[in-house]
Amino acid sequence: MPISPFVRVGILNDSAADAASATTDLTGWLRREIDSVRASGRLNAEVEIVQKYGLGLPVGKFAAVEQAFDALVADDVVLIVGPAIGDNALLATPMAERERVPMINWSGAERARGDYMFHLQVGSHEDESLLIARHLAGIGAKHAAVVYDLSPIGERHLEYLAIEGRIAGLEIVAAVGIDPLASDASDAVRQALEASPQGFVYFGLGLSAPAVAQALASSGWAGPRIMNAAGMRGHDPAFAAKIEGWIYPDLYSDHNRTLAAIREPAAPAFRSAVGHDIARLAAEGLARAPEFTREGVRLGLEQVKWLPAAEGKDGTLLGFGVYDRGALHGEYLVLRQWRQGRSLEI
Repeated sequence: MPISPFVRVGILNDSAADAASATTDLTGWLRREIDSVRASGRLNAEVEIVQKYGLGLPVGKFAAVEQAFDALVADDVVLIVGPAIGDNALLATPMAERERVPMINWSGAERARGDYMFHLQVGSHEDESLLIARHLAGIGAKHAAVVYDLSPIGERHLEYLAIEGRIAGLEIVAAVGIDPLASDASDAVRQALEASPQGFVYFGLGLSAPAVAQALASSGWAGPRIMNAAGMRGHDPAFAAKIEGWIYPDLYSDHNRTLAAIREPAAPAFRSAVGHDIARLAAEGLARAPEFTREGVRLGLEQVKWLPAAEGKDGTLLGFGVYDRGALHGEYLVLRQWRQGRSLEI
């Protein structure tokens, strides 16, 4: 009886220092999708999943992410899933290229792509800003004030809001930068409101979002307020209470039939959507690999096309291709609003 090939897939968790402090774990989703393609007969390899932790930016240091990456490479993985935070994904991209190991990051960093770095868009610094500009212009808010994190995330969002704003007819009348870990944003919000905006925008990773939201609420300003996908943090009820009334782009629609079929009732819908999609990409990349090497898996990922996505509006598709490293195709961002602790689709 022939011996089945054996491969390792790695998870790089950049939002926790160890398993005890981790709030997300993709292991279950990866195991589910890998076992599914194995049961279909399309994957004959035994697959071990190994996870390494490195608390990265902005709370920790990128050096921890680098150490986790090096440990996975030393474990001879043929594929790495992660990082999840845009700043870390950007810095990890040249590492993937140097070691020629395929990675699938699940962040909002469109620039975190390369020959070996694939990208499942969990938001987008560029696309979210476009959507926000069009939404504000569409509701008649022609002048916007922005408070943004002084980070690659916040600055990229601001850049693309300005670009799309010029096309949509939205003028940025104030832009005030803050520390990504700020716990008090009163001065920044006050400066932004001095410009008499018709719409208020927050851009960043989201750790400073409660401070911005609190300061805006305390000011009594009653206009439309919108943030980037940092609003997804509201799926933590304590966080949702702090951003009541804020509009934001999320990754799931109440009308996505793929999501409805796989959703875990006890988990937030966006977690099920992301978990399913990234695991499906990894499993299909392995199943389509011409050989179980890093180069083979890279080629296998390029062959993943036109799979129904759980993220986005119904009809959004998953896939890659030659020179195509962005997985989601279609309307994968969905505007929602926090109202009384619930996320409602707009």
